[in-house]
Amino acid sequence: MSKLWNAFLRRFSAFDLIVVALMACLGIATKPLVVPLAHIITGPLFVPGGVLAGGFYMMWMVLGAALLRRAGTATLIAAVQAIVVMAVGMYGTHGIMSIFTYLLPGLAVDLVLLVSGHRGCCSGCCFAAGVAANISGTFLVNLVFFRLPLIPLVLSLSVASLSGGVGGLIAHWVATRFQGRMAWLI
Repeated sequence: MSKLWNAFLRRFSAFDLIVVALMACLGIATKPLVVPLAHIITGPLFVPGGVLAGGFYMMWMVLGAALLRRAGTATLIAAVQAIVVMAVGMYGTHGIMSIFTYLLPGLAVDLVLLVSGHRGCCSGCCFAAGVAANISGTFLVNLVFFRLPLIPLVLSLSVASLSGGVGGLIAHWVATRFQGRMAWLI
């Protein structure tokens, strides 16, 4: 198992790993800022605030994948987030379940990019990756913790898809602004 992990990590340069760490930290830092604001909108609808806010703090996984364009980037970002959140006991922690609730959206981003044959290169694949990240995260958190009835669950997944898609589009917009400027850093 360690040989497989080492082979996976060797595909990333030191600069790539710094970008991964930065995206993971920005995702963690964004969550406690955005979730309370989202609660203002989602509270009256009986929808968890993370459903709406998720598109904006999961956007960092899509952005990392779009900037680095390496398979597995979003999963690595999600794994770093899960480890940091569990180790530090950050806001919104799900305990040991954080491994799964953080990792699944990263896997979803990488799966969408793999299946589509894209690497975060266009608004369509970033939109789809954002939708997949937020829907998978919303569904898993609902399955493990909330267990919402059908109608609120459908409403939550609908809001999650819209929010995730917008986050993916923002990630694509930011990535296109950085693409030409990152060459001198590498």
